Amino acid sequence: MKKKGLTVLAVFAFTAVLLAGCSKSSEKLIKVQLNEVAHSIFYAPQYAAIELGYFKDEGLDVTLVNGLGADKTMTAVLSGDADIGFMGSEASIYVYNEGKEDYVINFAQLTQRAGNFLVSRNASENFTWNDVKGKTIIGGRAGGLQGIM
Repeated sequence: MKKKGLTVLAVFAFTAVLLAGCSKSSEKLIKVQLNEVAHSIFYAPQYAAIELGYFKDEGLDVTLVNGLGADKTMTAVLSGDADIGFMGSEASIYVYNEGKEDYVINFAQLTQRAGNFLVSRNASENFTWNDVKGKTIIGGRAGGLQGIM
């Protein structure tokens, strides 16, 4: 339990440092448009930092937008509608592999583990991935990483 608490605190601190950088400004707030792929409990430290004014304390006026998917979040970043996009690295890999000259750089890891999970109608005491061979698995949204795995 102690480790989880430290992880949450580390993510919270990392998020604040990530967006705040080293510049504090008491005169004028720097506007930052942050586009997240989806609302997630894993981003709770970020939501708390915004609501509690921690970014403003660091000179940043953060506007949070729900991108409704990595494809739309990536489009917002590439078009300049967003300064930062929180999404999995697959979106930037797709853009890079298309040979685009204007591609994004992944520069941070917000969560150490994905929030994806596998559920079943039947309990399995000793689950292994071999148990899903030949089974139908419903993935995430169309075009999402889960759908292509």
